[in-house]
Amino acid sequence: MGWAPGRAGRVWVGFVVWGIVAGLTARWSSEAADSPYWTVEDAAAREALPMYEVIPAAKPGDLTPANGLPRRETYRLWHRSHGDAGGTRFSALDQIHRGNVTNLTVAWTYRSGDSSNNIQCNPIVVNGVMFAPTPGKAVVAVDASNGVELWRFQPEGRPAFRGLLYWPGRPGTPMVPERVLFCSGRHLYAVDPATGRPVVGFGEGGRVLLPGNAQGDFGAATACPAVFENIVVVPGFERDVWGFDVATGKWLWTFHTIPRPGEFGHDTWDRTEEYGANCWAGMAMDEARGIAYVTTGGPKPNFIGVGHLGQNLFANCLVAIDARTGKYLWHFQEIRHDLWDLDISAPPNLGTITRDGRRVDVVAACTKIGNTLLLDRVSGKPVFPFRLRRAPTSTLKGERTWPYQPDVELPEPFLHMEFTEADLTERTEEVAEWARSQFASATKGFFVPCSEGRANVFFGIDGGAEWTGACIDPDTGRLYVTANHIGWIISVFRDDDPPDDPQAPKTPGRVVYERVCLQCHGPTRLGVGTCPPLRGLRHRLSDDAVRRQVREGKNAMPGVPDMSEEDLKVLVDYLMLRDGSVKPGTTTPERPAYSVSGYPKFYDPEGYPANKPPWGTLNCIDLNTGRRVWRVPLGEYPALAAQGVPTTGTENYGGAIVTAGGLVFCAGTRDNKIRAFDKETGAELWSATLPWTGSAPPASYEVGGRQFVVIAATGGNKLGTPYGDAYVAFALPSPVKR
Repeated sequence: MGWAPGRAGRVWVGFVVWGIVAGLTARWSSEAADSPYWTVEDAAAREALPMYEVIPAAKPGDLTPANGLPRRETYRLWHRSHGDAGGTRFSALDQIHRGNVTNLTVAWTYRSGDSSNNIQCNPIVVNGVMFAPTPGKAVVAVDASNGVELWRFQPEGRPAFRGLLYWPGRPGTPMVPERVLFCSGRHLYAVDPATGRPVVGFGEGGRVLLPGNAQGDFGAATACPAVFENIVVVPGFERDVWGFDVATGKWLWTFHTIPRPGEFGHDTWDRTEEYGANCWAGMAMDEARGIAYVTTGGPKPNFIGVGHLGQNLFANCLVAIDARTGKYLWHFQEIRHDLWDLDISAPPNLGTITRDGRRVDVVAACTKIGNTLLLDRVSGKPVFPFRLRRAPTSTLKGERTWPYQPDVELPEPFLHMEFTEADLTERTEEVAEWARSQFASATKGFFVPCSEGRANVFFGIDGGAEWTGACIDPDTGRLYVTANHIGWIISVFRDDDPPDDPQAPKTPGRVVYERVCLQCHGPTRLGVGTCPPLRGLRHRLSDDAVRRQVREGKNAMPGVPDMSEEDLKVLVDYLMLRDGSVKPGTTTPERPAYSVSGYPKFYDPEGYPANKPPWGTLNCIDLNTGRRVWRVPLGEYPALAAQGVPTTGTENYGGAIVTAGGLVFCAGTRDNKIRAFDKETGAELWSATLPWTGSAPPASYEVGGRQFVVIAATGGNKLGTPYGDAYVAFALPSPVKR
């Protein structure tokens, strides 16, 4: 259930050490359908289980000794998105430091001029040239000293959506020249960094088609690849991980993130899917050991698990893969049978920490629910005990929840998933009352699954951590991660009702619905905002319950006590599909069909989160001890600041970098600012306003003895801010000697 190694043949899984409940294994199996432990959705039986289970930490002496790599020079370069193969996003440059960061000014601004659209790519810089995608779906080379475009290449698809890398070629082999590698749509591309032309000899015309599935559909990839020796490893957006020859583009291997028959983990699904457990967040590579690390999303569809019962490996996992062969090495799963869309949303980070006086190599992955999975890089064993807590059962017919979910103590979480009454906003008396009424009608609690027809409120769908992930200071073993802390209010409903026919004559019940109910529940009965769907209502409420709620109201729903009996009768007939307007659909008794009514954020009527701030934070966690060192709000709402409201933080999609100059740079907030913080204290030292929101991590590089910090500032994304087309670079007015 926790981790399981494969390379050395050692079998160690979390359930084996959990002797409290006899006969458990790490893998759910359809052959174990009679086991009450993981197949019976009986609340009383679940309550009889122990409150906690713990995957023990590795013994300090068993942790893998540090090998001293990468060398310091690597951190002075920025040849791969996220800084290096390990995704540390650390710069060893220190010309810009705490003492002079307030002198930073705009050195240059590059405008692509080809469109206005969101860029989520951390650019790379090689030999004084920046390589980056544009909103108009091109890849450009830009002089990194002045922002002048050098060349432009227009591939098929959307290139380098979340990353690209430079490979220096094979030394002493002119026939294997250097190249810039990135994915675009269904292809992996290699282009000449000097000209932007496709590399001759790589696939067909400088690109290779990504492998497909059993149905012949081709793959897709958006995250940054990584290279080990002669192999470029590509994480798939929809599923799977692939290895290609970096020189020729020849396909070498595939790792199935949803295991096929005969592969380890296949029997953790009673029905497998073609899309899910996908590597949309990214990957890292141990370039010395040849281990590729990927983080995966949840099973699909989100929120509804009746079609894929079981533990669902390798969904919600950090997985280690042999980069030479694509063979499974080990995995660590955070959430089992995810019913909340709580992917491991950040790419892994490689680091080195000190435990009991020894330097050891680790891999970290930050998650949507605010955990930092911290594991031995070779064995996959946790550095700290990983605690799980008994979780509730589901009320959805056909669902089977997993009995334990993470309730981690160390590393200290940087936010919490459970939304409680104490979290509700107190910004004004009016919005506080509104929030209380909405909250009262919702389901909530520790890993409470969605209930049919009722909103379920919790934190975490867009982080906690997002795809931008974290950065690690190799000098201190401290991790820096941005986080969102806003609520979501999700509704699931029985979905065997056919769609309404807008051309059909309106029945009397439909007329009453449009007059009384449509504003809150929508023209298709799917619900609007936090109002629940009314599709499938006949499966969950009786006529009398509907009549009573319409008359009396409930929580946020106002009553209509003066509705005539005739109107009430025809309305109930319409909602229960008895008036002939819609013919009831059929359902599967064992596994009914369900749908979700969208992704409404729990925002108040004035457009602010309905929970107390901070709504966005920057966090520092000491991986040596597992303790959070500091947390500060990230971003502000200018309108609230003008009212004297202390800094609230905002929802953010940017991500941080850390430098040897003692600084953490970060953007991605609603106020369009990039900021520099003191990495020791979290104090904000500098900020500048970008032309549009900077929704990707910055990069830092050196040209001609001058250090720069550059960021994509193109706006939009999930914040809904205006779109743009800029990259902005900052530097000190002139080179400064320390």
